[in-house]
Amino acid sequence: MKSIAVFCGSSDGYSDLYKEVAYEVGAELATRGIKLIYGGAKVGLMGALADGALQINGQVIGVIPSFLQTKEVAHENLTECIITHTMHERKMKMHELSDAIIALPGGWGTMEELFEMMTWAQLGLHQKPIGLLNINGFYEPLLALLDTMVMEGFSKESYRSMVMVGYDLNELLVQMQRYEPPELPKWITEKTT
Repeated sequence: MKSIAVFCGSSDGYSDLYKEVAYEVGAELATRGIKLIYGGAKVGLMGALADGALQINGQVIGVIPSFLQTKEVAHENLTECIITHTMHERKMKMHELSDAIIALPGGWGTMEELFEMMTWAQLGLHQKPIGLLNINGFYEPLLALLDTMVMEGFSKESYRSMVMVGYDLNELLVQMQRYEPPELPKWITEKTT
């Protein structure tokens, strides 16, 4: 994995732990020579993530829609800042630039980005590893929901296994490096993707 897209909140959250870990994630990715692809803001967990990588002289590419440039306050010190027209273009560009996806805690935007990447993986549109960094147990309710989707017949266990979970970054990266995507179901073919 040479580049990882990280989705996370533009807010800090109530616990200082979220911001501290976001900073550490950025620093660790830079230490490992992994290029950080993220949403381009200097606020919240997004800003801490970028600052952590930049502190170690890591490569950081921010991707931000023009209408959010002012609202989210674009980071000025990035290796590169790519301005898109729409949120969809932002996700597509982050996807194109990355070898893997990690989600840190965040709000609706983070969930929307994460679920789109999960859906694309389920449909066979990509085979990139997807990881959740479960800081402070943040993702426990989502993991329970994903399990319920399987138990109630709305998802398959093979799709559930596409989402890896780690309680620290090293553990998560090991899982992601070993990831082997499931085979596509028979109803999805190259003609339908």
